[in-house]
Amino acid sequence: MSKPAYLALENGRIFEGGFFGAEHDEIGELVFTTGMAGYLETLTDSSYFGQIVLQTFPLIGNYGVIKEDFESSSVRVKAYIVKSWCEEPSNFRSEGNLDTFLKESNITGLYGIDTREVTKIIRENGVMNAKITGDINNINFDEIKNYKITDAIKNVSCKEISQFVGADDPVRPRANTRMGKKYKVAMIDFGMKNSIKQILLNRGCDVWVMPYNTTAEQIKNINPDGIVLSDGPGDPADSCNTEIINNIKDMIKLNIPIFGICLGHQFLALANGFKTEKLKYGHRGANQPVKDLTTGKVYITSQNHGYTVIKESIDNSAAKSVFENVNDKTCEGIEYINKPVFSSQFHPDDCDSPHGTGFLYGRFIDSMEKYKT
Repeated sequence: MSKPAYLALENGRIFEGGFFGAEHDEIGELVFTTGMAGYLETLTDSSYFGQIVLQTFPLIGNYGVIKEDFESSSVRVKAYIVKSWCEEPSNFRSEGNLDTFLKESNITGLYGIDTREVTKIIRENGVMNAKITGDINNINFDEIKNYKITDAIKNVSCKEISQFVGADDPVRPRANTRMGKKYKVAMIDFGMKNSIKQILLNRGCDVWVMPYNTTAEQIKNINPDGIVLSDGPGDPADSCNTEIINNIKDMIKLNIPIFGICLGHQFLALANGFKTEKLKYGHRGANQPVKDLTTGKVYITSQNHGYTVIKESIDNSAAKSVFENVNDKTCEGIEYINKPVFSSQFHPDDCDSPHGTGFLYGRFIDSMEKYKT
């Protein structure tokens, strides 16, 4: 029998459940994600740094723990909340169960609360701070309200440059080879998902993963064919990111193709003088509908972000919004005029079918091809 545990929201609501994983107090920003699968990717996604993540799907852990599916080298969430967790996972790839994995990672888990009610509270009132504790008498609401995520990108970015060699036999060779040569991509790591790097490798690109504070001069020194600005955590407009935004301004001047994804998309917008704002409860999950404003097609996308580029702030002489969220009409993608630069708020998949968004990687590769010719 697990020990009692409590979830205290900054608005004063308290829910009782039980501990699983590590059993210690945690304070964080409480967010929810709607994914029905992919809990391992969620746990290891650096964009969740400093956040307590609540899964809306009621049963989590049924296919166990599979290290090959991790999006980073460790668990990034502050704490984890589920309705129920599976004690006996069943999958031929499984290497263990969720409870043991969270214990080994020293991550607090909470289960047995009404996750639907908590989700409704966040949806109606907006993202708020919360605390998980085993002592109901150890709840200080001022302490909870004052919690703030700090130095997010610095904590999750790589510390040094790493080089990865792309596939010799690319998944899509027509789009990925130039006279038998590969493309060199500089990926700036703001807390990148491993799957984005892997997609580029699968498509025959050599990828140089570089720290968050990489300068344009350092980029120029490795002479890449293109630059990817990765996803990551935190408020893009936070004052601690001023150096990053200034570096991106200089990267744009290099006239090298740039593809921004999620946080990278927001940084590109700020570097061009546009503005961002915090969403009420963000877009988190694998079922976020996005409309292509050029074709009218709607794609179901994977997203994890709490901020958006303000559409009205986009200078139409310099750029145009090309994707839009179907639910709240927020900006989901930007193309820059007379520059080899574009970005998407969502995470493009690795599918080139009419229903997938993998064509954005093809667009980036085509842009690198034009840059070289």
